[in-house]
Amino acid sequence: MSGTTRSSAGLDVRRKQILFRAWHRGMREMDLIMGRFADAEIADLPEAELSAFEHLIDAVDRDLLAWITGEAPVPPEYDTPLFGRMKAFHDHASPIHV
Repeated sequence: MSGTTRSSAGLDVRRKQILFRAWHRGMREMDLIMGRFADAEIADLPEAELSAFEHLIDAVDRDLLAWITGEAPVPPEYDTPLFGRMKAFHDHASPIHV
């Protein structure tokens, strides 16, 4: 079970692939962070932001989690407006699984 709450119906092939990859990271915490963001945003992301999201998906889970939680600085090539929106999308005042 992926955890997604969004159907891929109506999405083009690229968006379907990105949505799948966002929910199948290998690290459950990153599935929840990237998958929930993808559920909410994937249909409306312009091409440039789709590319930025694909670039984030290619990052190592542990590194990405450290950037999102603020444990490590975000490298310039990943510090995009899309990354900022994804980070802001999650409220760290509550557990990630809520």
